[in-house]
Amino acid sequence: MLRKILYTAGVILLVAAVVFFGFVPGIIDKKINTTIHQTNAADKVAWYDSIPFIADLHCDELLWHRDLLARHNYGHVDVPRMQEANVALEVFTIVSKTPRHQNYDHNSDKTDQIALLSFAQLRAPSDWFSLKARALHQCEDLHQSAARSKGAFRVITTRGELEQYIKDRSANRSLTAGMLGLEGAHCLENDVNNLDTFYKTGVRYIGLTHFFDNEWAGSAHGIAKGGLTAKGKELLHKMEQLHIMIDLAHQSTKTIDDIFANTTGTLMVSHTGVRGLCDNGRNLTDAQIQEIGKRNGIIGIGMWETAICGTDAAATANSIKYVADRIGVEHVAMGSDFDGAVDATYDITGFTEVVKELINLGYSRSDIEKIMGGNVRDFWLRNLPEN
Repeated sequence: MLRKILYTAGVILLVAAVVFFGFVPGIIDKKINTTIHQTNAADKVAWYDSIPFIADLHCDELLWHRDLLARHNYGHVDVPRMQEANVALEVFTIVSKTPRHQNYDHNSDKTDQIALLSFAQLRAPSDWFSLKARALHQCEDLHQSAARSKGAFRVITTRGELEQYIKDRSANRSLTAGMLGLEGAHCLENDVNNLDTFYKTGVRYIGLTHFFDNEWAGSAHGIAKGGLTAKGKELLHKMEQLHIMIDLAHQSTKTIDDIFANTTGTLMVSHTGVRGLCDNGRNLTDAQIQEIGKRNGIIGIGMWETAICGTDAAATANSIKYVADRIGVEHVAMGSDFDGAVDATYDITGFTEVVKELINLGYSRSDIEKIMGGNVRDFWLRNLPEN
């Protein structure tokens, strides 16, 4: 009888394990990385596929442990959909920790949802406990995808690599590329020297905080929402030395002000909206927009409702126009937040819809080509390390 009970319990545990590890991570991914609208491919702008360089500044696909090279019918980004959408470059950002009951107003650093997700995805045990390990493994995943792609996808880390890629892609539009960024410097684990490790793996922009205050700075979504700490200022200085760009997305107002006051490094906002059209603490004020423009930075506009106060491509286009009207069309870009646990207006194939809305707003083809990726290309050509 005892043997039968143990056998039954073992079977139940095995089935539960198969369900948990085999299905739960994918179910979560499908549930929270959704898309509101499908792209109308038949209604594509005639010259869309001849845009020379389309790019996006922010995507969290690496968190979900998918095969980047395979096409999926869920989520927002993979290489086949990048190819379909004529997207030359996507920046893949590393999410290493998020709080339970995450919200836009008030989060502590005491909980860690990504630890459980890493366990469910059967990632290495080091990922369950170390933010640095799980972030580095996401970086490695991108490089491994490039190695498996047989040349269809490459990772850009230097100006020279980007220049060569631009040349190669002019002859073969099916080529795609990615770059790496960090969404929150907490994965440096309170050691500024770990920045060298992430630089070597290809990280080229960092937002100091994500959804909670950390040892470096205050978050727009944290409890104290303070500014730079002494260690944060040290980190900024080292980032400047390494030519790592400073991402202002998710930073508290005080942190942004402190960054303006304490560095001459390169500034950007990888994914955001503007308070003038969508008033919340996550979005940029007019004064912040103006300062970023003065510093020759770039602002990526999102494709989710909290950023743009809308659920269609027109809302993204309107926010793009808001920035361009204030600091010039050369300082605005796409910053989707694809696969960032958001209900996106479109997946990456929906960039065609943004182009149509920009045409409706009166933008020329030349300016649209800048907005859709030319500005990102030129920004990286100005600011990436040479070799």
